[in-house]
Amino acid sequence: MPPKKGKHGEEEAKLLLGRPGNNLKSGIVGLANVGKSTFFQAVTRSPLGNPANYPFATIDPEEARVIVPSTRLDKLYEMYKPPKKVPAFITVYDIAGLTKGASKGEGLGNAFLANIRAVDAIYQVVRCFDDAEITHIEGDVNPVRDLDIISSELRLKDIEFSNKHLESVLKVAERGGQSLEVKKAKEEVEIVKRVIKLLEDGQRVANREWNAREVEVINSMLLLTAKPCIYLVNLSERDYIRKKNKWLSKIKAWVDEYSTGDAIIPLSICLEERLSHLETDEDREVEEKKVGAKSALPKIITAMRKNLHLISFFTAGETDEVREWTVREGIKAPQAAGVIHTDLMRTFILANVMKYDDLVELGSESNVRAGGKLLQKGKDYVVEDGDVIYFKAAAGKS
Repeated sequence: MPPKKGKHGEEEAKLLLGRPGNNLKSGIVGLANVGKSTFFQAVTRSPLGNPANYPFATIDPEEARVIVPSTRLDKLYEMYKPPKKVPAFITVYDIAGLTKGASKGEGLGNAFLANIRAVDAIYQVVRCFDDAEITHIEGDVNPVRDLDIISSELRLKDIEFSNKHLESVLKVAERGGQSLEVKKAKEEVEIVKRVIKLLEDGQRVANREWNAREVEVINSMLLLTAKPCIYLVNLSERDYIRKKNKWLSKIKAWVDEYSTGDAIIPLSICLEERLSHLETDEDREVEEKKVGAKSALPKIITAMRKNLHLISFFTAGETDEVREWTVREGIKAPQAAGVIHTDLMRTFILANVMKYDDLVELGSESNVRAGGKLLQKGKDYVVEDGDVIYFKAAAGKS
């Protein structure tokens, strides 16, 4: 179906699965002993988490912020030369390892699934190398089996959630009559039944197209499989460097069948851990050249932002700072101003907008203005990725 048009003829913003917001959280998920906590420490460059060679070393989830790599922010900092450069970030959780039977409460199942329900997206880690010193909870290394286990546990829990939701909606739908409440309940019953059928067929909710009413219902259910997922394939350092492993094609075939369209990113958590302990970017670049492979972390971070439909706008000035702000796709100018300060949203007048490419090409704000490229936008303006914005507000706030 073509996108719906608003009353002024513009395309209406597509409703997205998941909760609205700009500070969305990603959880690291997988079976025990696949490298989750070590990856968490590497990506956050923090000592949090508890890497250990036994199941359930992590119980309570750890949380940390991860800086988003940004060549655009670096370029703006170079142009303006302010005292401060403030990058964007994403929030990452290290969640306890899952085990078969988690959907029925086995292992740390109940806590594990509750922690997944609290995040907005999933990094799913699977291990593809043998190591006599690192045990595997299932006895041997088989990432496709591990994917099946995790998928099954999440879907089983979602089927349970969905059936409970269906029971409550049926009570309203079966009252009879033609009231709006009953009509909406009957419509919702059909949507929930379609969700249950999809889950029983082995599919994830996130990997299907849904209309606005379906998204509204699904979002109210807080389903585990409605969260976007990136598959992180943990290879040995040797396999990562040579870009070969016997499991890669099998993992791709599994994702194509059961999680269509989701990203698969190979990495070596062992290599990432070593790189994370080096003090400077220059040291890391030297080590990358030495081993012949680059860190996968920048790709992992930016891919998750894309999965969460997050974009960036920038504020810049010579006397204060250059800062990258994270907002969700489709946000309008007053709400973007509110990310900086709630008063700016309440007293918003207009936004002076420069496109990043225009600013870099023309070399300065004055040149952008002289070239007629400085745009004045009102409250209906939808912020675009890369906008450099100066907000004007009432009562002298800007």
